[in-house]
Amino acid sequence: MTDHDLLRTPPPTTGPPTSDLAEILERVLDKGIVIAGDIKIDLLDIELLTIRLRLFVASVDTARKAGIDWWETDPALSSRARRDALAEENALLRERLEAVESGELTAATPAGGDGA
Repeated sequence: MTDHDLLRTPPPTTGPPTSDLAEILERVLDKGIVIAGDIKIDLLDIELLTIRLRLFVASVDTARKAGIDWWETDPALSSRARRDALAEENALLRERLEAVESGELTAATPAGGDGA
């Protein structure tokens, strides 16, 4: 074997096979990953502040399989949830208006109150 042949031979690999960013991202989104941590601030054994951080990174399908779907019911994130919240509020206001008009409830009584 000549020096020229040695230069063409690829160096032996000793580490794990490399993955590109797309493969890693696909694996994380498919399986999901949870990052959790707590920050706690105490002064003289008195707890002043506790912050709990939980981060779940996954695809929408993986999150649904895990039972996480809060974005579908949050009015700030879902137009359907916003419409549902407005429809519910509208129905409650109509019921209260009917009660006021029929004399069952005074206009000054808070919603859900019994007037006592």
